[in-house]
Amino acid sequence: MASLALACAVLVTVAACGGTTGEEASTGADGGESGLPLVFGAFATPLEEPWDGAIHAALESAAEDGLIEYQHVDNLATADEMESGLRDIIANQEPDIIIGDAFAAEDAVRAVAADFPDIAFAFGSGGEEQAPNFSVFDNWMQDPAYLAGMTAGGLTESGTIGVVAAMPIPEVNRIVNAFIAGAQETNSSATVTVSFINSFFDPATAKQAAEAAIAGGADVLFAERAGVIAAAEENGLPVFGMMVDQQAEAPEHVVSSLLWDMRPTVEAIVESVEDGSYEAANLGEFSFMINGGSSLAPFNTETAFEVPADLISSVEARQAEILAGEFETPVDEEAPAGSTTVGE
Repeated sequence: MASLALACAVLVTVAACGGTTGEEASTGADGGESGLPLVFGAFATPLEEPWDGAIHAALESAAEDGLIEYQHVDNLATADEMESGLRDIIANQEPDIIIGDAFAAEDAVRAVAADFPDIAFAFGSGGEEQAPNFSVFDNWMQDPAYLAGMTAGGLTESGTIGVVAAMPIPEVNRIVNAFIAGAQETNSSATVTVSFINSFFDPATAKQAAEAAIAGGADVLFAERAGVIAAAEENGLPVFGMMVDQQAEAPEHVVSSLLWDMRPTVEAIVESVEDGSYEAANLGEFSFMINGGSSLAPFNTETAFEVPADLISSVEARQAEILAGEFETPVDEEAPAGSTTVGE
């Protein structure tokens, strides 16, 4: 009964700050009821947003494999909601590890981490690690972005490719710029238009931006944000997904997706917590393709258009060079030349 009461308490307090939790309660303190490390996911966006969804999927898989106990809350959209949510989670659940995203609440999350130095915090962040316990990671997906760009460059017939992305910040710019560089490898004359929607999750605006790109001549799209795939499907165009394999959203139009696998990052965090070696660190390397943290989803063989075999062979050859350490994708974190920003 005590566990049930505790579960109800955290459900009530977290719901009050705008989030939702997983279904099963855990006791915390020295791990969950099983003795495994208790990991709590704290996410700023709804989990259908692929960035946080990728982290959540990795944590769920780690729990299914018996590495951790896992609970989560999402939609902590403001800094105040994130801070109060974190403090409620700590007070009621006593987690060993908290993993989430801090981009919209950087100062608030870091302040909470400083108040609880015995808890391992690992958050998506554009800043540096903060001793003793606040580690940072990011979706270093420039390698699959380059490969997707190569494919897009080989698919376009109009010579124009449209990209719709979140906002011109370094962690987004490096993905978009890598995609552009890949497109130019296979099609040096291609034009890549880039629209930023000034939001991490605004499908309606993203779809409108995609439609504007199509009106401007784009016949291939990169859906760095949710909402673009719907526009591609409605217009019968090839599109590339982001973070998770999004083929199911438009089975005849999603060519491939950039995949972010947070599992290597999660395993590194859990291992260091369990052996007592955990300290604040930059965990970005665990998201590199060469370390298994990112990849390009298998090419969709059921698209409504042909993806030439020789194009696939060229992309796969470049991927082999990346995995062998023979090719290093350029990292360019500047805003793409000629990009525009829409939305509020």
